[in-house]
Amino acid sequence: MKKRLVLVGGGHAHLSVLRALAIQRPLGVDVVLVTPSRFQNYSGMLPGWVAGHYPLSACRIDLLPLAQAAGVRLVPIPMAGMDAQRRCVALQDGQQIDYDLLSLDVGSETNTSWLEVLGKKLLPIKPLDSFFTQWPHLLAAARVKPGYQLVVVGGGAAGVEMALAALAAFTQAGVASRVDLVASESGLLPGHAPGVQARVERFARQAGLGLHFLRGVGTEEGVLLSDGQLLHADSVIAATGARPPVWLGMSKLGLDAQGYLWVDAHHRSVSHANVFAAGDVCARADAMLTRSGEHAVHAGSALAHNLLATQAGGALQAYVPKRRSLYLLACGPRYAVASWGRWSAEGQWVWRWKDWIDRRFIQRFSTTGLVPTTQMQEHTP
Repeated sequence: MKKRLVLVGGGHAHLSVLRALAIQRPLGVDVVLVTPSRFQNYSGMLPGWVAGHYPLSACRIDLLPLAQAAGVRLVPIPMAGMDAQRRCVALQDGQQIDYDLLSLDVGSETNTSWLEVLGKKLLPIKPLDSFFTQWPHLLAAARVKPGYQLVVVGGGAAGVEMALAALAAFTQAGVASRVDLVASESGLLPGHAPGVQARVERFARQAGLGLHFLRGVGTEEGVLLSDGQLLHADSVIAATGARPPVWLGMSKLGLDAQGYLWVDAHHRSVSHANVFAAGDVCARADAMLTRSGEHAVHAGSALAHNLLATQAGGALQAYVPKRRSLYLLACGPRYAVASWGRWSAEGQWVWRWKDWIDRRFIQRFSTTGLVPTTQMQEHTP
């Protein structure tokens, strides 16, 4: 009887798993991919898409041809929960899928607990699928309302890139608007070198972005800052801290203090040896990892190896994160800032570098020529 491997989520790491399965096509294993959509919207190109540099088709990967090439059954239905003791995952349509081996690459959610009073004005960056759907409506509303006011909350890379991308989109559309970015007292891009922070702040001020280095909470009118100033807002984009998926707390898996799946150096659950994970959904028990897409991409090859090795009884491989990560921060127009440790640079050439890397990533997982094409295996209940 075949063993069943269930992949939940079509994130960066699982792209590497699908690619490895397409190349090796292991025998004796039934593989199922559960994900909300057949498309993976690539987070690295989100700012460029918002700014109008890319069509949507250039920023997403069609998982169906890749699953087809790998002999994987694609189930395009969101996950509702799981039970690690019963070895099953539950889908939002009521289905349950049993597994022998499970891998999670579902990312994290945006923590909007202090902004939820905004109601329909609030647009979290994550989940990405929802943001990609809602942004065109926001832009359309801004086109027809003079003096449209947008507030972006979050001073990290996601918030900075989104605020500058939105500002560029409004400018290109000829929209009379105001865009404000609310960071905390820590300023822009905490954790990056002072030179990087200075470059981005200078660019943001020259572009006309309103900067507020204060804490803010949501009100019905907008965002109330800690100094008492109220930023009126027609819409608020949340690029605030991450939080784990709610269902993880009921999964019976071992979790860290923040509620993320606790994994070892092999990205295997410390509590259940038949569960693996990569990306923002997990936390390492032996190392501190930033919640960066770069780690998900690089951990993908180790995850793929370990899933196949577990099925075949082979040795596992550790993922050793690099000491420094390269960040290429999009600044709205075709301009970007590079950050690598204490080194930084900026210019149109950095944007072209980022554009080349992003397009190459999409292309790498957009081919069906890895193995001979087999019959389409999309499951639509």
